[in-house]
Amino acid sequence: MFISITSSKPPAANLGYILHKNPDAVQEFAVSWGKVHVFYPESSEERCTAVILADVDPVALVRGRTGSMESGPLEHYINDRPYVASSFMSVAIARIFSSALRGVCNKNPELPGQPLPLEVKIAVVYARGGEQVIRKLFEPLGYKVDVVRHTLDEKFPEWGESSYYTLDLQCEKTVSELLTHLYVLLPVLDDEKHYWVGDDEVSKLMHRGEGWLSSHPEKKLIVERYLKHRHYLAREAFARLGDDESKENENQEGYKSPEDAIESRIPLKDLRYAGITEVLKAAGCRKIIETGCGEGRMLMVLAKDPFFTEIAGSDVSAKILEKAADKLDPERFSKARNGRVKLFQASLSYRDDRFRGYDALILPEVIEHLDPYAFSAFETNIFGYIKPAVVVVSTPNIEYNSLFESIPAGSLRHKDHRFEWTRAQFREWAEKTAAAYGYTVEFSGIGEEDPDLGAPTQMCVFYEVKK
Repeated sequence: MFISITSSKPPAANLGYILHKNPDAVQEFAVSWGKVHVFYPESSEERCTAVILADVDPVALVRGRTGSMESGPLEHYINDRPYVASSFMSVAIARIFSSALRGVCNKNPELPGQPLPLEVKIAVVYARGGEQVIRKLFEPLGYKVDVVRHTLDEKFPEWGESSYYTLDLQCEKTVSELLTHLYVLLPVLDDEKHYWVGDDEVSKLMHRGEGWLSSHPEKKLIVERYLKHRHYLAREAFARLGDDESKENENQEGYKSPEDAIESRIPLKDLRYAGITEVLKAAGCRKIIETGCGEGRMLMVLAKDPFFTEIAGSDVSAKILEKAADKLDPERFSKARNGRVKLFQASLSYRDDRFRGYDALILPEVIEHLDPYAFSAFETNIFGYIKPAVVVVSTPNIEYNSLFESIPAGSLRHKDHRFEWTRAQFREWAEKTAAAYGYTVEFSGIGEEDPDLGAPTQMCVFYEVKK
């Protein structure tokens, strides 16, 4: 896939300064899914063209999925992703042109703020909704739009036309404005993203949409597609835009769309925190340690409850622990609660006495991040060495993923997950582990349950058998 950007305002070669890429050099950048090349087929005083060529490796897209590569669906390898400008191109723009996107040029600070006559050619886009949607997205922003639609196969014209288009956009804008619009609108046209869409995508959209999104006549379409039709995220985005669009369906008595029915179960982190807290209190556990604590959200819930007298969190990432420390600043809590929370860097794959001495060890959404080779050491360390009286484990239920329209079949919920278990697999592991180390185990679900697929999150609680 490629995009060319041409400036025709002398000295046109200033485009190189604005993009922070030398017109005399061909540059290559490695990304997780392939390579991105930047080069200039022409550069003169009158005309300068920069080309962004993204080379997507279909095999790299599948790496990290569960199972062998050979067992994956054929569509993972044979698809249009290497050829159409989509969210991959958006990532390339943010990665390769971060300074230009922000409108920063240290050598010539005045250049990024100057509108230029620009022509943009996008080799191929997939446009769900066709030419009408293309025009509705770009023309209100001041672009002159020329569109060429491609047939499915020139050798078989009777097959008809495809949903693939070549775009020629002309405008007079700053390069920063142009890149920002492309960054947001390419995945909107495609109506797909290759990565997990979570809460942080709302902030990205608000940042990139500042100054133009709130007044765009197709903002509803942009918000919903950019956030992959996750309505709970769209509601947050509309609220931050100061818009009542999110209440449109809520005001219709008795109305609930299929997506709303699923997304009413989505604030799983809050349900997990509440469920784990309830289990700990019922077991009389007052001294708690969480491993894989991340930024400390679960720790904050525990710290606000005076029932818990000692709280600790560990993580392998020092950077993440710094963020947790900021969230757990004692100034946020009453003086009576100060000193109850401590953090330390450690891995449960290794013996560490700092994990010992607590009533309960909790692992909310942790085990699915573990590599298979580390799992045995992890089990032995917790149940054979630390031996807490109570161990709480929660993890995604992969069976439930089929209810999430934004998760392609066979995919996991997060790119960092090494696996996700069915309910039967989770039960088999927990019961085998409990029997091996002298524990009993109880199971429950978190979130609204589907009668056939269970709850979105599954949880088990190990209780040490007293001798």
